[in-house]
Amino acid sequence: MISRNFKNVLVVSIGFLSLFTAYGGLQSLQSSLNAAQGMGVASLSVIYAGIIISSMFLPPIMIKNLGCKWTIVVGMVCYVSYSFGNLYPGWYTLIPTSFILGLGGSPLWSAKCTYLTISGNVQAAKHNKKGADVVNHYFGIFFFIFQSSAVWGNLMSSLIFGQDTNISDIPEDVLSTCGAFGCGITINTSSSNSTSSRPAQKLVWTLLGCYIGVGVLAILIVSIFLDNIDHQQTSQFRGNREPFCHTFLATFRLLKDWRLLTLIPLTIYSGFEQSFLSGEYTKNYVTCALGIHYVGYVMMCFGATNSLSSFLFGRIARYTGRAALFFFAGATNLSCIIALLFWRPHPDQLPVFFVFPALWGMADAIWQTQTNALYGVLFPRDKEAAFANYRMWESLGFVIAFAYSTFLCVEYKLYIVLAVLVISMITYPVVEYYEYKNPTQPIEQATYENPKNKAEEAGIISQTWM
Repeated sequence: MISRNFKNVLVVSIGFLSLFTAYGGLQSLQSSLNAAQGMGVASLSVIYAGIIISSMFLPPIMIKNLGCKWTIVVGMVCYVSYSFGNLYPGWYTLIPTSFILGLGGSPLWSAKCTYLTISGNVQAAKHNKKGADVVNHYFGIFFFIFQSSAVWGNLMSSLIFGQDTNISDIPEDVLSTCGAFGCGITINTSSSNSTSSRPAQKLVWTLLGCYIGVGVLAILIVSIFLDNIDHQQTSQFRGNREPFCHTFLATFRLLKDWRLLTLIPLTIYSGFEQSFLSGEYTKNYVTCALGIHYVGYVMMCFGATNSLSSFLFGRIARYTGRAALFFFAGATNLSCIIALLFWRPHPDQLPVFFVFPALWGMADAIWQTQTNALYGVLFPRDKEAAFANYRMWESLGFVIAFAYSTFLCVEYKLYIVLAVLVISMITYPVVEYYEYKNPTQPIEQATYENPKNKAEEAGIISQTWM
């Protein structure tokens, strides 16, 4: 029999898998599918601007009032609205639903991170294990399942768009503008002989119908099967409310901690590296040289590698420590960026198109699992505010990257990603070394018992190591 906490981790993971099968597939296609006037990229920028705004105050308020479970459900509803907005894409449909998604994004992810951290600490206390080890393990399991959403969402898009009868070869003059050597700012969406033209509307609606279906399924899975693990805390909070301004400013008060400030470059880089692959690589390398029907297959490679690597690194982190994994991810991304600066993409080099997302996925698995776990370990007393800060600064990276997407050439975008990576690798070790010398003081397990299973033994919540 699996433990109740492990069961809840699986439910959260499967719910997010279903939800992001839809959203991940749509995000990968936005820069190509809704390329007119940069509308798709603009919608992505609005999404992460909404996440920044919601990160400032919504996560602590929603989590403390609704609890993690129902905050996750509300956030999922916001995500599904974006799929409906894509049914008839326009400035008046995409932008409002993008903002709604953004408002729900930060509470969704903060609640998920808080839920996994609580579950990991409770499980560790029950079995006299280090909280950091179990939390790392739970985040690894989550991202192993969650990141596979890129496989299924992109498989849907490639199989459905592959039925388009208007696919044709890309002329050499278009290929010469692909990659970092040409600006690749504008994709021709009107020419009948371009594979980057928008697929038939019937195929788009078919894909969106599938995405809406799996999004609704995610809401049902979490609503029905996830335990309300922090029910007691939310009831106590509603019965003895803190002043609104105290909860409202929780996210900003944590910025007084120099460790959080020092981690900001690393967190922003997470947004830069994800946005580059989903917004720039898919458009200026894959769609430009192979066609939009290949975007799904390439991103499937990213998702599969990311999923397997998340599980692997979540388990070996206890043996290697975080620092070794972070520097390995940095070296991998650095190599890819340099190679992308010099590579001229061409259809004859088909395997190469899959090598880059595979390596990028392996590095991203480390950024996601270890950064999330690091925040949970460093700030065990302020989990909601810590993860809200994580989403806020990561989203700022997304917003900046998507905002300059239509103005800068790919070469300059790669230089920007490279610069942020270097800064991150300079600032992050400072926090890690301090944590190694001065471990975060463990706190006693407070009231994280499941209401169905209240007789939990007291234990240690968190203990960190390098």
